[in-house]
Amino acid sequence: MGFFDKLKAGLGKTKQAVFGQINNLFKSFVKVDEEFLEELEEILICADMGATVAMDIVDELRDRIKEERIQDSEEVKGVLKSILRSKIGDCEELKLDTTPSVILVIGVNGVGKTTSIGKIAAKLTAQGKKVVVAAADTFRAAAIEQLEVWCGRAGAELVRQSEGSDPAAVVFDAAAAARKRGADVLIVDTAGRLHNKKNLMDELSKIDRVLSRELPDASRETLLVLDSTTGQNAVLQAQEFKNSADITGLVLTKLDGTAKGGAVFSIKEILDIPVKFIGVGEQVDDLQPFDPDMFVEALVEE
Repeated sequence: MGFFDKLKAGLGKTKQAVFGQINNLFKSFVKVDEEFLEELEEILICADMGATVAMDIVDELRDRIKEERIQDSEEVKGVLKSILRSKIGDCEELKLDTTPSVILVIGVNGVGKTTSIGKIAAKLTAQGKKVVVAAADTFRAAAIEQLEVWCGRAGAELVRQSEGSDPAAVVFDAAAAARKRGADVLIVDTAGRLHNKKNLMDELSKIDRVLSRELPDASRETLLVLDSTTGQNAVLQAQEFKNSADITGLVLTKLDGTAKGGAVFSIKEILDIPVKFIGVGEQVDDLQPFDPDMFVEALVEE
């Protein structure tokens, strides 16, 4: 099964919740009038696009229907599809221009952060890149062990210390190892929870300082991993992290487990951070670079 088919199947719950209802809406109305548009807005909000984004989409649709004098329902669907595509932004690949380059991965516990690191590492090694992974989430022994398993599968080298070690010290060792071993990419796992929010953000700042000092010229990606099933809570998490980290891209996991895939639109609109990877399953190839055209097509195709 190709990734488009997996994506289409993975988005099944969102597709049923959103476009199943939209198709029913078109069948229920003889013409696209104000009542139709109000019901459409409600459907989009229930799919976790957020009130502001849903209103913007419907307002733009209303304006285009008037300006272009559209009456045919299939044309209206086509315009809605083009509006959704414009809202989601363009595809942006990882910028890994130096040797080594750095990918710092952040996010709260339970979002699929460690698994995402393993899958990204596997993609990079499959491209012939030498990858070193820093196990800097030293507050959870399970995180280190899980990462070790994934690195074994991916053919990446793991730099680790014992549970409870200073995360910044692990990053220091990993940066030295990346230089010494001629690694193409250093991926850094980070803690998803400490005693309080301030401690967590202070720890990220320490790691950032170590990376800036040890690999000052390295290209840097900071990826925030979000669990799509949490909908608007994912937006709130992203806003918190954005206050403390220079996030360059998002990784959206568990899109196959939610009817709230509309949050992708809300996250992009509110935060203006590109989505770089999406996950629709547990297998290593179920995390793929985000293709906005493919995403919208999988969502709206009947």
